[in-house]
Parts: sequence; C-alpha cells; structure tokens
Amino acid sequence: MSNPPSTDNTRTYETIAAAIRYIRQHAKHQPSLAEVAAAVDLSEHHLQRMFSAWAGISPKRFLQYLTKEHALQSLKNSADSLTAAHAAGLSGGSRLHDLMISCEALTPGEIKAGGAGVELRYGMAYSPFGLALLGWTPRGLCYLAFIDDDAAERHAELCQQWPNAVMLQDNPGAEALLKRIFPSRPQPQKLHLLLRGTNFQIKVWEALLNTRSGQFYSYSQLAAATGSPKAQRAVGSAVGANNIGYLIPCHRVIRESGESGHYRWGAERKQAIHGWEYAQAMRESEDDEMPRP
Repeated sequence: MSNPPSTDNTRTYETIAAAIRYIRQHAKHQPSLAEVAAAVDLSEHHLQRMFSAWAGISPKRFLQYLTKEHALQSLKNSADSLTAAHAAGLSGGSRLHDLMISCEALTPGEIKAGGAGVELRYGMAYSPFGLALLGWTPRGLCYLAFIDDDAAERHAELCQQWPNAVMLQDNPGAEALLKRIFPSRPQPQKLHLLLRGTNFQIKVWEALLNTRSGQFYSYSQLAAATGSPKAQRAVGSAVGANNIGYLIPCHRVIRESGESGHYRWGAERKQAIHGWEYAQAMRESEDDEMPRP
C-alpha cells in the first residue's frame, strides 16, 4: 500500500509537530517564539504565517492553549457539562463544527462474522494532522488512524478487524471523506460512524461524542458520565481502544493534573489537535456572536 504524494499541508503539520515537541522538551523555561522558530529552522515571521494559515491564530495564542493552566481551567469548566449532555442522550446526533455525526454499533454476530459479505473500502490521505488511514463500509466510517512510520501496522490492524471482508483500496475516497471531516469552508454535512466494541466501550465512545469541541475532560468525569464513577481504569482502556481518531474525540481526555497524557497517535499530535480544535471553537464562537444583517 503506497502513500499518496505529500502536500504543503503535510509539511506544515510536520513543522508544527516539531515545534510542539520542542516546547514540550523545554517546558520548564517556556521558550520564546524566537527560540521555537530557530528550533524548526524558520524565521519568526515564517512561523507566524504558517501557524496563522494552519490554525487561524498566532503561534503565541496557540501556545497559550497548550499550558497546564489552560487545561486545568478547561477541566473546571467542563465539570457538569458532560454528565448533563450524556443524560440527554444521543438522539439528536453529535455536532463537530458543521458536521452532524450519528453512529451505530456492530452486533456481536456481525463482529463474529468478521465482515463476511461486506465490501470495506480503505485508503490513505492527508489531514491537518498528517497522513491518515481510513476504512469505511456502505453503512459508515469504521476506522480512522493517524500514520507516522507505521502504515503497514495500521493496515494490518484494520484487516484483522475485518478478516472476511472484501477489501478495496480507494485513496480518492479517503481524500473525499477527509474533506468532509476537515472542510476548507464550513458547510453542513452528515457522517455516520460504525462502531466495533463491547457494550461498555460503546458507552464511553458515545459519552465522548457528547463532549464539546475545544474543551477538556478527565477520566473521572468521563466515568461519571457513563454511570460508572469508579470505573476510571476501564474508561481509560476504552479510550485507548478507540479506532476512529478525532471524530470520537479521545484527544479531549486528559489527566486530572492538567497534563495532556498519552495518545494512541502520539503526544505531539494530541497537543496539535488541542490547539487547533480550541482555535476553531473560539472562531466559531466569535462568528456566532457577530450581529446578523
């Protein structure tokens, strides 16, 4: 399975990930913008333009979203919202910007059948957070993993989950799906997810679908939202087992201390999503507050 050609967006994400990596490694003395720019071999002006084009905000503002203080304040603000949202149920679907997300779970019988009689398309394309591998059936998207140097392993994982399906490579189809998930211009769309997991995992993922973009949640808050406040370890396992990155937003779960914590697809990518998503949420909020003609 060959990778699609790289793009300017790919190089932009790789530079931003490197900047975040440098900031994490030198967090104790809070490096200046000039130091970060030098670490990624760019001028301050070029780094400023790159961040503004990618996230819609300046590097300085973006970096403020990655501080522990911001994370702790976000945890405090989200204390009651998740439980209330989960109590309301998912009947109306989950909203990610202008994308309305609905979902259904595979039955135990369907999981046991391993995709027999199912046509599963898969492909790789570039997202704002690097290369991604997607898998989908006529019923919905069932897999989204971010790729670094592990494309073969992620492809094997997808095949293992659907061992009896008819597999068809479709990179253009993957690119079209990612354009719906990350549109260049906001436009109302719908996307259906096909979930594969235990009853408890499904419950955790549904709770995640009720979280707000640009907000953080702790494992204990997520456990309380599922009705199992003492099941924090099981919640953590369910979060780690998520196969649909970004759309089932396990990246919004952080430690009680305000530390970002682990992420299946890399710590730098998790923080890149944090800053990018918060910037999008703030921009939407500002747009909503503008007077209408």
